[in-house]
Amino acid sequence: MMNQKIAIVTGGNAGLGYATAKKFCDSGIKTYIIGRNPEKTKEACRTLGENAIPYIHDLNDLEGIPGMIKEIADNEGKIDILVNNAGINMKKELLEVTDSEFASILHTNVLSVFSVSREVAQIMKEQGGGSIINISSMAAQYGLPKVVAYSASKTAIEGMTRAMAVDLANYGIRVNCVAPGFIRTNMSSKALNNDPERKQKVLSRTPMGKLGEPEDIAESVYFLASEASKFTTGVVLAIDGGNSIGF
Repeated sequence: MMNQKIAIVTGGNAGLGYATAKKFCDSGIKTYIIGRNPEKTKEACRTLGENAIPYIHDLNDLEGIPGMIKEIADNEGKIDILVNNAGINMKKELLEVTDSEFASILHTNVLSVFSVSREVAQIMKEQGGGSIINISSMAAQYGLPKVVAYSASKTAIEGMTRAMAVDLANYGIRVNCVAPGFIRTNMSSKALNNDPERKQKVLSRTPMGKLGEPEDIAESVYFLASEASKFTTGVVLAIDGGNSIGF
């Protein structure tokens, strides 16, 4: 299919990235899943079906990113959509966080996102357009305890989204961001069920009174990747049941 859209989803082998990749694949978009764990990434692609292509790369290896993007672009002749979803978190008291730990979170969550975006944007510029979607977090919307490095990284992502949107608009490239609220994934369910007080706090300040589903994030990313949002760039879309404005 010559007109088949080509997408890249980093960290697409689990959680919100997987839900997004599934939405893309089910919609007929050929989707490269970038993951660093070969077994997990290949298994995810088997489940996702023929539109999913595994690509094994650790995004901390910045030097390898240009080659990876060039290979995908050479294979397909274009890249229409990039979803920067891969990221790591660390829960630790601020006073105990070391410089190297802080730097490591920024390296993965900010530097690799910039590097991948820059390389993909060069391809998109040549082809006359494309859509980049970054994934932020409620940690960028307000203060969450014990995640100082993660909060800094996701706040950087939101600022970078706006700057990239302005810099790349001339080339027909749109850059937007989705900020998920509290979403029901294996990881979050386990964390919240083990901490009833935190779960109650989350739900009490979410006007809709429930956790979101991974599909809610996938649908919003798909909207920002599609022609339905062709006049939308530089926005941070909170998909959070009202959590960020809840009282």
